Amino acid sequence: MLNNDVLRSLRYMLDVSDAQMAEIVQLSGKPTTEAEISAVLKKDDEEGFVDCDDELMAHVLDGLVYFKRGKDDSRPAQPFELPVTNNMVLKKLRVAFELKEDDMHTIMQSVDCPVSKPEMSALFRKFGHSNYRTCGDQFLRNFLKGLTLRVRG
Repeated sequence: MLNNDVLRSLRYMLDVSDAQMAEIVQLSGKPTTEAEISAVLKKDDEEGFVDCDDELMAHVLDGLVYFKRGKDDSRPAQPFELPVTNNMVLKKLRVAFELKEDDMHTIMQSVDCPVSKPEMSALFRKFGHSNYRTCGDQFLRNFLKGLTLRVRG
C-alpha cells in the first residue's frame, strides 16, 4: 500500500491537523514542518503532491508509538527498518494502539474480513521464517478501516 494512503488513513483515524501530524513525526527525532506533512497528505492529482518516502513513513510510525504510549528515555531508540512494508505498518499499529490478538480479530471481523489465528500470527513473524506471510494491500486497507471504526467510534 502506498505510504501516502497510510498517512491519510492515520490522520483521519486520529482526527489530527497537519501541524499535529508534524509534531508526531518530530517525536521520533526527525525535524519536519507542517508544509512537508501537508504535501504528502495531498491526493496524487493535487498540485504540490509529494511522494512519502520510506524514511518519513518509518518516522511517522515510530512517532505514533511515542504519541500513543509515551517515550521511554531509559531504553535506546530502535533502529529503523527500511524499506517499510505492510507487515511493518501492521506491527507498529499493533504496538501503538496496544492491540492483543483478540483485538486484531475483532477489528478484522468488524469489516467483514475474518482471519484465523494462524493467518494473523503469520503476519507478525520475522521475514524468512517458514510460516511468514506477506501482508497484502487489501488486508492492510481493511485493518486500517476497522481500526478507524474502533478509534473514532
